[in-house]
Amino acid sequence: MVELGQIDRPGAGEFTGKRKLYCVANIYPVKDAPDDYTALVNKYWDEVMQQIEKLEAAGKVKKIFCEIVSGEGEDALDLLSKMNERVAGIIKKKMEEGGRLVPFEKEEILGPYSDWGNCLRVVFTHEVFSRVLEFFTDLSGKRLEHIMEVINTRLSESEAGLLIMKDEDRAKLQFPADIDVFLVTPPSYDDIMRWLREKGRKTSKEKD
Repeated sequence: MVELGQIDRPGAGEFTGKRKLYCVANIYPVKDAPDDYTALVNKYWDEVMQQIEKLEAAGKVKKIFCEIVSGEGEDALDLLSKMNERVAGIIKKKMEEGGRLVPFEKEEILGPYSDWGNCLRVVFTHEVFSRVLEFFTDLSGKRLEHIMEVINTRLSESEAGLLIMKDEDRAKLQFPADIDVFLVTPPSYDDIMRWLREKGRKTSKEKD
């Protein structure tokens, strides 16, 4: 992994000729969320954009990879806008600057993967949960394998790419040694994680 500070200096040329991937944790807005959480999310995406622009000293974004995206162009942007308007805005800006949104997901994998994930949230018995988890884990492995193949085949030599996906999924990917991976982690990311932990603790106490 490469630290952001490494490219703030004139030494950015050391990354010339290498494949680069700028990784952003996808933080989704929550409908009817408290104002303080919404403010944190907006601050996060503002800081993400600032960090991406700094990282581009090592190479302008040419390929854009984003979870949930199985198509490309305006149709894909329209879908993203309904799910995460801030992500759609960043991607649109990078496309206007010469980046290309790459079809990232395989629909025949993503659909069942999402369905099994939803099932895990509503089952109560141990036996059913174990069976559903088995199916979900199998689809999760196939999904990550496909995602890694897309990145490896579509990110060309010396190109820089932007990867936007949930941090827990990105952490499971094994990137080739010839890709320099940059983690985009603004200070507000920790603030959001802290907010969610505190919210979880309060919910648990209310249930008790």
